[in-house]
Amino acid sequence: MSQSESVTGVQVESYLFPPTVKSPGSANTFFLGGAGERCRDVGGKRLKGSAIGLYMEESAIPSLAVKWKGKRAEELMDSAEFFRDVFAGPFEKFVHVTLILPLTGKRFSEAVAENCVKQWKAAGTYTDAEEKAIEKLLEVFKAEICPPGSSILFTLLSHGSLAISFTNNHCRIPEVANAMIEDKQLGEAVLESIIGKDGVSPAAKKSLAVRMSDLLRDNEETEGETM
Repeated sequence: MSQSESVTGVQVESYLFPPTVKSPGSANTFFLGGAGERCRDVGGKRLKGSAIGLYMEESAIPSLAVKWKGKRAEELMDSAEFFRDVFAGPFEKFVHVTLILPLTGKRFSEAVAENCVKQWKAAGTYTDAEEKAIEKLLEVFKAEICPPGSSILFTLLSHGSLAISFTNNHCRIPEVANAMIEDKQLGEAVLESIIGKDGVSPAAKKSLAVRMSDLLRDNEETEGETM
């Protein structure tokens, strides 16, 4: 049995993220790395605005195990390098964002774009290509209305493109992406904005660290049994 077959689903508020999923734009099956809420300030109150599930393809486990097997969850949580190896790793990722509070696509994409541009400028990697990718991102989202229970789906594909999809039902993932943006940095920046140093969902980040620590330990034990 592969390590990913042992993962469980995670409940965030009333939304269950299943152990495995198929995503739009990819033929791979993804396992649930972690899940948690993102909070928003509404009327001076801190409220849960969305539920986020972070998925990866099976090859993520041996890829991450090379450097991170045997590390405790606390060590992973405190390591910016570990999370960088997740969002920039040579394996496909899938991000499932379900709205708890209503939000327009325009507002959502503007917040994502602001975070991405901030990251790129800080790293000195903001080029004309990234500027055009942001323009495409804003265009894809501008007419979308996202009521509670609707989902925004991002698939970071192996060839570097970012597939974007929308669904009005958390449990129903479409087979075909609504849009495809060919910019590797954009996909990585979207994921970094969630689990990076200043990521918007500390809960999803912690969940990922805890669950991946267990999976990587299981991977190490399985390797030991086969030697």
